[in-house]
Amino acid sequence: KLPSAAQVHRPALRTGLKVVARMEGFAAVFYSEPAVLGLLANVISAFLVALQNFSYFHTKIRAEGIDNVLAGIHLILIGGLTQLVAGFLSFRKYDHLGGTAFIAFSALWSSYGATRIILGAYSPLSNITQVSYNASDDFLPAASPLPLNESAVAGLVAYIFIAFILSFCSATVNYIMPFVFGAITLTLVFEAVGLFGQWALVVSGTLELIIVLCGLYGGAALLLKGITQRYVLPGFGNALFNVLLLGSANRTSSKSIGEEKKKNTKYAEPISLGNIGDTVSAFIFAFYCFGYMKVFYVGAIWVTINCLSQLFASYYSYLRDDVYYTTKFGLHSLYWLVNSWENFVLTVFIQSENVQQSRMGMIGSWFFLVIAIIFCLMSINRDILEIVHNAFFVLLTISTIHQIPARGSYIFLGVACCIYTVTSLYITFASLINSIAEKILIPVGGQLISSAKFQTVLVKFKTFTIRSKKDPDSPTCQLPDALFYICNGLASLSAIQGTLSDPIRAHLSIPWVLIPGALFQLYVSRIVVQKGRRFGSVMPFCYAAIWATWTWRRFAGYLLNISPDSDGGFTVGAVAFLVVNLFLMGLATYANVVLLSLTLVMEVVIVCFLLFTIEHLPLPLEIVMLAILATICVYGAAASLVNCIFKKDLLPMGPPLFREVKTENKKQTSELCICTDSHRTSGLRTIAQLLDAGGVCGIPTDTVYALAASCKHPEAIEKIYTIKERPLEKPICICISNLDQLRAVEPPFSRLLWEFMENVYPGGVSCIVKKEEWLKKLGVGPAYDRVGTKDSIMIRVPDHTVTVHLTDMTGPLAITSANPSGESDSTHHDMVTSRLSHKLEGVLCDGDSNEIVGSTVVNCLRINEGVLSIVREGCVPATKVMHIFEKLKNTPE
Repeated sequence: KLPSAAQVHRPALRTGLKVVARMEGFAAVFYSEPAVLGLLANVISAFLVALQNFSYFHTKIRAEGIDNVLAGIHLILIGGLTQLVAGFLSFRKYDHLGGTAFIAFSALWSSYGATRIILGAYSPLSNITQVSYNASDDFLPAASPLPLNESAVAGLVAYIFIAFILSFCSATVNYIMPFVFGAITLTLVFEAVGLFGQWALVVSGTLELIIVLCGLYGGAALLLKGITQRYVLPGFGNALFNVLLLGSANRTSSKSIGEEKKKNTKYAEPISLGNIGDTVSAFIFAFYCFGYMKVFYVGAIWVTINCLSQLFASYYSYLRDDVYYTTKFGLHSLYWLVNSWENFVLTVFIQSENVQQSRMGMIGSWFFLVIAIIFCLMSINRDILEIVHNAFFVLLTISTIHQIPARGSYIFLGVACCIYTVTSLYITFASLINSIAEKILIPVGGQLISSAKFQTVLVKFKTFTIRSKKDPDSPTCQLPDALFYICNGLASLSAIQGTLSDPIRAHLSIPWVLIPGALFQLYVSRIVVQKGRRFGSVMPFCYAAIWATWTWRRFAGYLLNISPDSDGGFTVGAVAFLVVNLFLMGLATYANVVLLSLTLVMEVVIVCFLLFTIEHLPLPLEIVMLAILATICVYGAAASLVNCIFKKDLLPMGPPLFREVKTENKKQTSELCICTDSHRTSGLRTIAQLLDAGGVCGIPTDTVYALAASCKHPEAIEKIYTIKERPLEKPICICISNLDQLRAVEPPFSRLLWEFMENVYPGGVSCIVKKEEWLKKLGVGPAYDRVGTKDSIMIRVPDHTVTVHLTDMTGPLAITSANPSGESDSTHHDMVTSRLSHKLEGVLCDGDSNEIVGSTVVNCLRINEGVLSIVREGCVPATKVMHIFEKLKNTPE
């Protein structure tokens, strides 16, 4: 078990070591320096490719067979999976650049490794299929067949642009990363050229050696820094240039004119990573649509791996409680996956010229169009660049509608992909720079409509449709619900077959049903588990099994030689699914009408599957029920997205048929605790009176919710330990309203300490200073022995209007996080009341907290010696705190 901040106050802080205070909330400091792992992964991968390049130049013999297979496996394991771990840890360390770069390069090395494996394991693709869809029907300009390795050029060129953006952005962080990422950029250029000219491989090998040297130095420097926390080798102390030089903060951005968005420092922003996924996939499709690749084999592999990285962007958006980007990146990765594998089937397996007629009957692409339009409308309260990006995605979905003639659709899709690539590149650059700077430096445009006005419009729409003037309730949906409805809606609409005697359409429908209905729904099942919902992963997991079985029997049955005489197991499985879905219907009665309707229709759909297995299927019934299911899912996706974004039931989903009965004990304990509104003066006065009377109350701060007790009542501070079941050796800090209160008692602080405090207060930083008699003059007299340790005291000056006013009314407060000891912080007043209301006198309700982690704790006991250490990294990044300290320390008096 890791020691707490209190347990290491004296011994750890005197040595100046950086200590992990706790694991709750994935404190960034817990992850040390994951960039070491990421750099070393790039070093080893580059060295491996360099060896092969120099070997080919010297012997004139290309690596083939087992050599390529082994090289590919090493690239996937080291450059791919190992670097992926570094990316995960970097996101949890709140490292925007590191998380984005390492996962993006992980996808690059994995894709390149997969290409090497295919080269070594299979013959050229032109021998696999003699007739491709594009060539046989002459829908695209003729092009000579290309070897597999040259088909990877599209992916390499796409990552050249990505690597250049990452190398430029890394120059705002330090001056080692730009050399590593810049060398990767040039390496990709010459690797692509090397597919056509042998001389380029020598240049590429030389650049890869530069990656090795710079990466080794960077890894060593970061490792030394992570171990000692003091010694920083040249290269990581300063950046090549200040990111603020790229522009002044844009005050017309959506972040400053009313968008309801809380800063989240628990995880880095994954927006740029998600946009990188769109850039690469669109670029590869553009190459394919303009006839550069006749067979979409390697292209499908590259797009798939790239979509996995985009899925990680969706996952980390979910961890940040951002339903918009969770759904957006999930939807986009689903779109690219489905279309890539459809074209894979089309160009590798289909040996018929009568493809267009079969494709005309496929209508799943219309679902993408409808959802894309809804998503575009839901983004009108965001910046203009985001709206434009969503509008171009609508254009993409139009270009892939199957009813458009093939020649026109591929040209249309190619043009749309080019436009979308350029837009995605710019939004990638803008989002990454703005995330690093934590300001809007790169223009993204203002809002077309404010969030408040948009919400008002939705409320009026709800009032008009259901004739109710009641204020919107809390939503009955959860974050992953929109993706759940999208997966089932796309699978159901794609499963519609106008005839049972078209094997080509059935073959092409496999990715359209299997990927969203089964594979992607497993992802939804995973993220539902993350936060422990009532349904858990039961419903998406069961429906994933249903759609997988549907695809297996209905669309792949003829490929697997499954006949009506041998599908008895599917009949039994259909009966089992009917029973399981009855259970799911029972669970849905506790959710909402939309979800209940979905389960009811799904029951009829399963009946249709059962009738198919016994050769008595009424096809029109199946078509109607699948269409109804898709319609329900369209509304469910739209309503879930809107309601979760605004955290209100703006688009009605219907009340649950049955409600969970709350026990009387919980009601009685809640009534014992007075809950007041922070926006009302009377509420503030009530809490102040309770504190002055010796009570303990839950209050909001500029970070997470805290338990507070007046320093006038030492017994109240002792009560906090009982309420939290907190060990007595863990000290409690004090909270004051402003720095002037501290100046008034004239503590013997040095000039450097005063200047440091002036730069970090008010804000999410807590300073540990020496405890002396001046503390009694501050108003802590009676509680002098109850706060801090014997030798030190931690001081908070919150940047929160409500907390400041409350402290002005009561005097200094003793505060600590409002959670049972060992549990997660409270980020909403409901969490305080549900866990501690029966032990508190009152709770000051202020909604969501400004942060989801506590303050950054800084040890200032040895600041006069030029030593400052981070005890716990919280909402303020440790790098920012240390930058302020180094700047002040080096400023002459």
